[in-house]
Amino acid sequence: MQTYVVRARDSKGNPVKRKISAPSPAEARSSLREQGLFVQELTQDRSFFEILNTLDLKQIQNSMVKVTVKDKAIFSRQFAALVNAGVALVRGLGVLADQCPNPKLKRALQEISSDVQQGTNLSDAMRKHPQCFDGLYVSMIQAGEVGGVLDDVLNRLSKLLEDVARLQNQIKSAMAYPITVGIIALLVFLGMTIFLLPIFAGIFEELDAELPMFTQIMLNISNILRTPIYSIALIIVVMVLAFAYRQYYKTRVGRETIDRFSLKMPLFGDLIQKSCTARFCRTFGALSRSGVPILTSLEIVRDTAGNQVIANAVDEARREVQSGGMISLALQREQVFPIMAIQMMSIGEETGEIDTMLMKVADFYEDEVEQAVKALTSIMEPIMIVFLGGMVGSILVAMYLPMFAVMDNIK
Repeated sequence: MQTYVVRARDSKGNPVKRKISAPSPAEARSSLREQGLFVQELTQDRSFFEILNTLDLKQIQNSMVKVTVKDKAIFSRQFAALVNAGVALVRGLGVLADQCPNPKLKRALQEISSDVQQGTNLSDAMRKHPQCFDGLYVSMIQAGEVGGVLDDVLNRLSKLLEDVARLQNQIKSAMAYPITVGIIALLVFLGMTIFLLPIFAGIFEELDAELPMFTQIMLNISNILRTPIYSIALIIVVMVLAFAYRQYYKTRVGRETIDRFSLKMPLFGDLIQKSCTARFCRTFGALSRSGVPILTSLEIVRDTAGNQVIANAVDEARREVQSGGMISLALQREQVFPIMAIQMMSIGEETGEIDTMLMKVADFYEDEVEQAVKALTSIMEPIMIVFLGGMVGSILVAMYLPMFAVMDNIK
C-alpha cells in the first residue's frame, strides 16, 4: 500500500486536501470519486529518506564541477590532433570523452558525440552546453566548419585558451601572497586579542594599574570579540555588507562604478588594465584570424571582457564599425586602453592586417603583465610584512604600556 497526498474539490467546489492509502494511483482516484471528490492533484507521499534515496548524488556532484580554461585547452589540443590525423568527428569525440577526467565535460562530449552522429553540426551541438563551451568557442568552431579548417581553428583555440590560462595564473599568483599574509595577520590578531590580552588585563586589574587609552580600546575590542552576541552581530553585519555588495554589483550602475574604480586602483589598476588589454587583443585577433565576422567578434569580446567599462568601450566600437567607422577611433575616445595598443590597432586597420597587429599587442601586454606581477609581488612583500608586524605590534604595545605605569607607581 502506498500513501498519496490528494488535492481535490468536493461537490460544492470547496478545496479538500487529505492523505489516502491505496495499492496504485488509479485505485486511489477511483476511491476518491466514489466519495464524491474531484481529484486535481495526486502525488505520492514519500518520507525524507525515500526522497534522499532517489537523489542522484553523482549527478549533483558533477553539476558542481566547473570546466576550467585548462580543461578546454587540453581538449582542443587533443581534438585538433585527432581531426588533423583524419579521425572522424564522432570517433574522436568518443575517444576524448572516455579519457576526459572532468565529469561535466565528459558528459557534454558524450551528448555532443550523439548529436553529431545524428547529423547535427559540431558547433550547434556544442551550443547546447554553454557551461562547457561559451560563445567564443562555438563561434570559432562554426567558422572552422564553414571554412573547412577545423583542425587549424582548434589549434588556435588551444593556443588562445593556454594563453588565457597563463594570464589568469599570473594574476592569481600576484593576489595569492597578499591574501595569504592578510589572513595570517588577521588570525594572529584575533588569537592574541581574544586569548592573550584578557590574561594581561587581569594582571593589570590586580595591580590596580591605570590603563592608557590605547590599551582600553584594545580591551574593549577583546570584550566585543569574546561576547557571543556581539560576535554574531558582527558576523551578520559582514554578511549583510557582502550580500549588499554582490547585489549592487549585479546592477549595471554598480558594475560600472566598481569596475571603473578597479582600473584606477593603486598598484592593481595598471595590472588589471594590461591584463584586460591582452585578453581583448588575443580574443579579438583569434576570432578575426578564424574568419568570424567582425561585428560578431566584437559582440563576443564584449561579453567576455571581464570588466564592464571595457565592455562598454567595445560595444561603442561595435556601433562605430556598424556605421562605417574605425575601431581604434572609438576605443581612443573611451580612453580605457593604453595609447600604444590603440596606435597598433590603427596601423592594423590601415594596412588590413588587424589580426596580426592584435596578436603582437597581445604578446606585448602579456609580457607586460608578467613583469607587472613580478614588480607587484616585490612591492607587496615588504608592505604585507609591515602590515603583519603592525597588527602584532599593536597588541604588544597595548600590553606593555600599562607596565610603565606600574613601574612608575612602584618607584
